[in-house]
Amino acid sequence: MGDVPQLQHTVLDAVDVRAEAEFWRRLLDLSYRDGDEVPPDGPDDADWLVLTRADGSRCLAIQEVERLEPNRWPEPGHPSVSHLDTTVPTREDLDAAHERVLALGGEPRFDRTDDPDEPLRAYASPAGHVFCVFVG
Repeated sequence: MGDVPQLQHTVLDAVDVRAEAEFWRRLLDLSYRDGDEVPPDGPDDADWLVLTRADGSRCLAIQEVERLEPNRWPEPGHPSVSHLDTTVPTREDLDAAHERVLALGGEPRFDRTDDPDEPLRAYASPAGHVFCVFVG
């Protein structure tokens, strides 16, 4: 199995790496990889940050780009290209997650909470990365 690539983490682009990392860290209750924490004093010139789960496994990385075109999904003719799916256990948790996303600076993009089979909401992160929250 050594010749089968294993997914290490998903990488997201951002102009402001720390702000985007903070959004995902707080939303998904992740931690910074050792050495990637916010500097206690001095400038924060991070251009690559890795976020990990509680067990230390990698989840997301944020890399700096000079410019990032705004994602206009779900406008017609503007695909999301790729997006992240997240889940919560109940419809009530979906509403609580909505408030959490908004408080952290996420932008609502699509609401399908009235779907009895698969209620969900889609958002964009501060850097414009699309993600969904499903009841799962």
